[in-house]
Amino acid sequence: MIHYVSGDLLLSRAQAVAHGVAPKDPMKQGLARLLHEKFPSMHKDYHHWCDQVHPKPGEAWLWGGPDGVRVINLITQEGGYGHGGRPGRATVKHVRDALRALALIVEGEGIRSLALPRLATGVGGLDWRDVQPIVEERLSGLSIPVYVYEEFHAGHAAREPGV
Repeated sequence: MIHYVSGDLLLSRAQAVAHGVAPKDPMKQGLARLLHEKFPSMHKDYHHWCDQVHPKPGEAWLWGGPDGVRVINLITQEGGYGHGGRPGRATVKHVRDALRALALIVEGEGIRSLALPRLATGVGGLDWRDVQPIVEERLSGLSIPVYVYEEFHAGHAAREPGV
């Protein structure tokens, strides 16, 4: 079941957090920056994975950190390769494909709860009115609580029913 909440996603009690990135994303903006700062080894491991696999938009990568932390990097944006490469814009197709990959990870890994932001609407540049129906379509069938953080409030833990 999808729950729309307000608060600080970094304070989520969900078992996994998902967010949108580009291949080789420098993670210097938005939620990606906050996750990079909180989990610097996740950023390093993500870049290593990108160098090895050369992922395409629409794919996803699960990182497992200390104390059971799980971050799922959803590749919703183009770009990032080459010297000084910068992330491009997200597309609805990339979001749709990345959410399909996310659902497979959740089911395959037995993840019991998931939190994510208004995916691809910050740095990715998409409109939430275009993305929200895709989130509903791809994630409402999961048998776990899914917390979509519609509004960010630093330092404020959201009420997450079922966790």
